[in-house]
Amino acid sequence: MTWRDDAGPAASGRTESVVPRSVPRRHPTIAEVARVAGVHASTVSRALRGESGIAADTVGRVRRVADELGYRPDPAAVGLRTRRSGLIGVLVPRLTDVVLATIYEGLDAAAAEAGFQTFVANTGDDPETRRRRLATLRDRRVDGVVLGDARLTDDDLLAGLAADGLPYVLVSRRSRGHLSVTTDDLRGGRLVAEHLLALGHERVGVVAGRTYSSTGVERTRGFRERYAEAGLPVPEELVLPSRYDVSGGREVADALLAVRPRPTALFAVNDFTAIGVMGAVRSAGLRIGDDVAVVGYNDVPLAAELPIPLTTIASPMTEMGRVGMARLLDRAAGRTVRSVRLRPRLMARESSGPGRPAGSPGAD
Repeated sequence: MTWRDDAGPAASGRTESVVPRSVPRRHPTIAEVARVAGVHASTVSRALRGESGIAADTVGRVRRVADELGYRPDPAAVGLRTRRSGLIGVLVPRLTDVVLATIYEGLDAAAAEAGFQTFVANTGDDPETRRRRLATLRDRRVDGVVLGDARLTDDDLLAGLAADGLPYVLVSRRSRGHLSVTTDDLRGGRLVAEHLLALGHERVGVVAGRTYSSTGVERTRGFRERYAEAGLPVPEELVLPSRYDVSGGREVADALLAVRPRPTALFAVNDFTAIGVMGAVRSAGLRIGDDVAVVGYNDVPLAAELPIPLTTIASPMTEMGRVGMARLLDRAAGRTVRSVRLRPRLMARESSGPGRPAGSPGAD
């Protein structure tokens, strides 16, 4: 069979079309692709799935014909045959959060490279909403689930997934006994403490995030452990829970700045919370980095561009998403997988200031 376009042999230098004009172009079937390509329908299926044992020129011809005809596999038919939907469900507290959105970009890119599509749902960090959203994902027959809103302990939803055998992985947050890909948040908290200790800060406070979230709990724990090792345990009244947003950071910072003697440094376990802390420091008539050092966590793009650039811990967010999806797909394929803690890095900037003389007290 000779493949040519209407202008005859490729005198124009264009790639010759392999599809005669008489072939219908709307909603082509696999049989039409096979007829035009001059092969059996089963060969078309195998070639498009990338199976071995087919000559390279045959694979190329089948794919060119399929592209020109506009052939696309029927997802329902593929699902019935393979018992796979090609969909991965993703649950996050809120996709408007820059950290979660960046992690999701990594998840989605890795899924697409593996031939999967993602379907994301917001839960608002509410347990009942999580259950409803997960039920919706399962109704769509997803092949696996990524959870960005796990609870540190006693998470009934995770126990149910484990019992049902649906592959899943946690990203950003950990929960004891479950596969996860996170930053090493304990180490990140210690890095902040070491930085502030080196700058001479002895009386410090923590805007500690949610008590059910491993991110807040472990970052706070690492920070406090390092201060305790230095003989400067952080008192309970200087460690307060908060929402992970600007207003939450501002509210808690107002309370911490009212304690006497006042802390000379505040660690917020999230960058947007830290931005709220910076607003509270300014409203109190204090200078960020001079009177009160401020440190955040995650290193969102805005952090370095603030009027006073924010000292923070860089968390590899895109990598977290990509590695999380890879772990999930490995798990779905039956391979042995282990949890991963990615390495955090300190990004020292102006908000933590030049330091204080050793032993200098907090302001009255």
